Amino acid sequence: MGSPFDRPGEACGVFGAFAPGSHVAGLIYFGLFALQHRGQESAGIAVGNGEQLTAYKNMGLVATVFDESKLAGLQGSVGIGHTRYSTTGSSTWDNAQPSFRG
Repeated sequence: MGSPFDRPGEACGVFGAFAPGSHVAGLIYFGLFALQHRGQESAGIAVGNGEQLTAYKNMGLVATVFDESKLAGLQGSVGIGHTRYSTTGSSTWDNAQPSFRG
């Protein structure tokens, strides 16, 4: 028997965007929405504007976690989003990603 990593398996969804002069949170939202099948436990987005990073994450589906006001608070031209499918660790807010330590 081989390693479980020898064959394709399920994993989280990750989507990134870089668009100088634009805010990417909305684009990342739609990317995560398209990748929702990759993870349905939690969703998060982190963006940067060249001076600071801002992140928001919560438990639930992408459409439940984010609304227009949450996306409006994520101002930046580069960012990454994540939908979680637990392969290790429990399904908790602390394990939701992206992880951010400011």
